[in-house]
Amino acid sequence: MLQVKRYVQAALGLIIRHPIAGTSIIPILPDGRIVLIQRRDNGKWSLPGGMVDWGEDIPTSVQRELAEETGLDLIKINRLVGVYSDPARDPRFHSICVVVEADVDGKLQAQDTLEVMDVQAFLPTDIPQGNLSHDNDRQLKNYFEGLTTIA
Repeated sequence: MLQVKRYVQAALGLIIRHPIAGTSIIPILPDGRIVLIQRRDNGKWSLPGGMVDWGEDIPTSVQRELAEETGLDLIKINRLVGVYSDPARDPRFHSICVVVEADVDGKLQAQDTLEVMDVQAFLPTDIPQGNLSHDNDRQLKNYFEGLTTIA
C-alpha cells in the first residue's frame, strides 16, 4: 500500500509540477488580416490556441484549435514565431507555448462558445495591442519584427 501511495504521489508531481504544452496561432487570411478571438474567461482579445492533447503533435494541435476557436481551415503553417515559457505568461498555470504563423481560410465562426465570445479579423494596424490576453502582445510584437523568439 505504501508503494502505491508513492507511485500516486510521483504521478501527481509529474502532472502538477511540470509545464503544460500549448500552441498559439497567428492566423493570416488571404487578404492579410489577422484573426483574433475574444476570450470568454477574461473578455480580452487573444490569438487562437490551446493545450496540446495527449498523443497529438503541434501541427495537429494547431489545426484542431484553429477550427474549434475560429471555424477556419489550416492551409499551411508558414513559420515558427517563437517558444514562450515564462512561468508567469499564463495566469492559470505554467505553460510552454509554441507560436506559429499560418495561412488560413474559411468562414469565421467560433465552434467552442464556452471559451470564445467572438471571432474577428483585424488589419495588422487595427489589432488592439497593449490589451491582449496572456503574453499575446509580446508574441505579435515579435512576429511583426520578424523574430523567432525563445523566451
